[in-house]
Amino acid sequence: MKIGAQFYTIRDYCKNLDDFAESLKKVADIGYTTVQISGTCAYEADWLAEQLKATGLTCGITHFNYDRIVKDTEKVVAEHNTFGCKHIGIGGFFGGVAGLPKFVEEAKPAAQKIHALGSQFMYHNHNWEYESKLDDGRNVMEALSDLFTPEEMCFTLDTYWVKYGGYEVVPEIKRLSGRLPVVHFKDMYLTESGERKMSWVGGGNVLNFEEIIPAFIEAGTQYAYIEQDNCNGENPFDCLKKSYDYLRSLGLD
Repeated sequence: MKIGAQFYTIRDYCKNLDDFAESLKKVADIGYTTVQISGTCAYEADWLAEQLKATGLTCGITHFNYDRIVKDTEKVVAEHNTFGCKHIGIGGFFGGVAGLPKFVEEAKPAAQKIHALGSQFMYHNHNWEYESKLDDGRNVMEALSDLFTPEEMCFTLDTYWVKYGGYEVVPEIKRLSGRLPVVHFKDMYLTESGERKMSWVGGGNVLNFEEIIPAFIEAGTQYAYIEQDNCNGENPFDCLKKSYDYLRSLGLD
């Protein structure tokens, strides 16, 4: 399992192409060899392919424009192929339980087409998919894994949001085994007052990554991208380095 940098962590340093290119270099200098592209400025596929080649990085997954995925599927896959990315993801849908039927109706044909073209559609969870229940008692994540086949949709499981949503991470990894080619490592720090904060991986006090990592490996995970939406005043590149160093100390590369 390879560790990578999720660029949403450093989105404030990718608001134009020059800064985006510089950020790719900085991440490579830390030691990362793979990235997830999300939250950046607009870019052309050829441009990203050139930048990745120049820095020695690969792109394992994106979070991409949902409307384009649904309405322009073939071109989206072709663009991803240009920069060597086979996992095409979204950050979630936010219509709540009521929006689930519409999401399935829209996303399923595109997901089938993505798979037929040799790529994989990916869904990233937040806490609400665990907190929200259907009338039959299933939470939204359980419903999604039932409504889509593994070929149609896999899951970019986010460790922080699973825990935030009230579930334990390792059992959820086991439940979704075989559908987790790409995941997010995000740590949680619980303050004395009970506030939950995001932390660099290894800096938290809630999640046990020494248990989580083997579970992901057993589940077939290929890439684990470090994501920290909020660095709580720290430089996000410093946070990415701390996460990298910690995970390297546990034997990952």
